[in-house]
Amino acid sequence: MSWTEVLGFATGALCVWLVARQHVANWPIGIANNVFFIVLFAQAGLYADAGLQIVFIALAAYGWWSWTHGGGPGTAEALPVRATTRTEWIWLAAAGAVGVLALTLLLGRVSDSTVPFWDALTTGLSLAATYGQCRKLVESWWLWIAADLVYIPLYAYKGLYLTSVLYAGFLVLCLIGLRNWRRELHTAPGVATAALGAGA
Repeated sequence: MSWTEVLGFATGALCVWLVARQHVANWPIGIANNVFFIVLFAQAGLYADAGLQIVFIALAAYGWWSWTHGGGPGTAEALPVRATTRTEWIWLAAAGAVGVLALTLLLGRVSDSTVPFWDALTTGLSLAATYGQCRKLVESWWLWIAADLVYIPLYAYKGLYLTSVLYAGFLVLCLIGLRNWRRELHTAPGVATAALGAGA
């Protein structure tokens, strides 16, 4: 266990707790978490996860803007929680499948990763979930849950026991976040209906 892992644990837990409550401070806290994990994962040989943190930083900047501007220029309205449209699911599934396959092949050929597929799978799920989080898509929590169910044993296998425990905590927070966002979605049926209609 290192100070990098401890700081990653603390900032990661705080970030997910803030996301579940739709607090915009999750984004800067999340960026700090990404920096700690770049170092930690590179040292552990989880190269896709390390590189993923750089993408997360870029997505965090986008998510920060999206949450505070409603996703459109010239507006300061808060972005509402909504359901994922059918079109969005198709694009996310297609991009995820291609990305996981390509990354698995890349890691297997150019790195010494011992878990190329699992590293690639968690990367694909996490990117899709982060995009959904940026747009406040309620189903993004299901993607995080799927990712966490792989992350927990993966990090334990790599000897990152504190990080494995952290992701078990993330799993609990994801369930809370899913409950909270679904509750808000159900209190705004007009928003949900509009979102579903857009993907029909």
